[in-house]
Amino acid sequence: MNKRAFLKLISAAMSMPGISPILAWAGGDKLKNWAGNIEYGTDKLYSATSVEQAQEFVKKYARLKVLGTRHCFNHIADSTDEFLSLRPMDKVLSLDAQARTVTVPANMSYGQLSPYLHEHGFALRNLASLPHISVAGACATATHGSGEKNGNLATSVSAFEMITAAGDIVKLSRKQDGEGFLGAVVGLGALGVITKITLDLLPTFMVKQYVYENLPLSELQEHFDAIEASGYSVSLFTDWQKKRINEVWIKSRVEAGQSFNATPDFFGAKLATRNLHPIAELSAENCTEQMGVPGPWYERLPHFRMGFTPSAGNELQAEYFVPRRHAVEAILAIERLRDQVTPHLLISEIRTVAADDFWMSPCHKQPSVTIHFTLKPDWPAVSQLLPVIERELTPFHARPHWGKLFTVSPERLKASYEKLPDFVELTKKYDPHGKFRNDFLNKNIFG
Repeated sequence: MNKRAFLKLISAAMSMPGISPILAWAGGDKLKNWAGNIEYGTDKLYSATSVEQAQEFVKKYARLKVLGTRHCFNHIADSTDEFLSLRPMDKVLSLDAQARTVTVPANMSYGQLSPYLHEHGFALRNLASLPHISVAGACATATHGSGEKNGNLATSVSAFEMITAAGDIVKLSRKQDGEGFLGAVVGLGALGVITKITLDLLPTFMVKQYVYENLPLSELQEHFDAIEASGYSVSLFTDWQKKRINEVWIKSRVEAGQSFNATPDFFGAKLATRNLHPIAELSAENCTEQMGVPGPWYERLPHFRMGFTPSAGNELQAEYFVPRRHAVEAILAIERLRDQVTPHLLISEIRTVAADDFWMSPCHKQPSVTIHFTLKPDWPAVSQLLPVIERELTPFHARPHWGKLFTVSPERLKASYEKLPDFVELTKKYDPHGKFRNDFLNKNIFG
């Protein structure tokens, strides 16, 4: 099926009342992820309504995984034994206005949390492209938004509590636990069951969003740093064809000295005259407001609105982090693969992420640029394409996103993380017998 026909099918499905691909996992006999490409290894799912219930469940079983908002595209959260859900525990626990922190249940989504924070005068530094994901899952996999001065979402974590394999409650904090905290925040679900997370806050702020169309690739090559520095958060969307970036999304804080001056021309790109979807053929109804209309941070920093289908819905995703210093070379390397990539592609997104200190973060000690692929749901074809992309990115020391699809070998993956041996030892401290491990972790981390 060609791209135009496929997108017509998606658009028709999205327009049906009450139908949303993000809820597809709720139907049928088998547990699946939200995109439907992963069928989990068990349908044994226990929902805890209290920490005490969760502790008893952890004590009872020899193997288990926590199942959150099911947004991972690979088997990192899968289990062939038992699933524990904390979905009923989704109320804000405490807001400390003086310390500028909020403590929330791990399974709360950013879409639930953000309006509450704004109403009380606070904000998070950044959000991912969609607000539907859980706080714990996003932080554990180093999920991110964009902005060259913004770290991934885990960089807002100042403390968290988890249930260890023995059923005990342990609290780790940035202030008290130093290296152990840095090793545990991006924990890949391997240390324990996260129950609470404390996040650092900023005073609430307003954001304007502008979109430009058809940025010449030559301009990106010559002015990459200036383009990425033009807003608080900048995203580049491309289908890799016609030597251009299809859309440039610039999110600018409404503050003196920070607001973006939306001139009609931006490095050869033209200011859009209507709201756009990253996939141009789809309706912008699901997207956050553009055209420079100011709104609260949580209604502009994501690309997609809470309560609406994010992205295309029926899709596969892969993403690779490359050191910022290799950004342009890596982008041009993928552009040379355009005729191999485009037949399987819905859209690609390029973003910047600041460096952090978390042991298992793809941005550990290095500012990064991410190259993301939203792909048609054809795994046989995608499984052949990803090794081609990965070979092209190998000279730039690319690291795959932990929650998305990749075929990078365990040996190469392990070689990318200098702190991996320390991480393995840290997991043994809290889970000495591998209660929270699964096939994905055994292959890629512990094998």
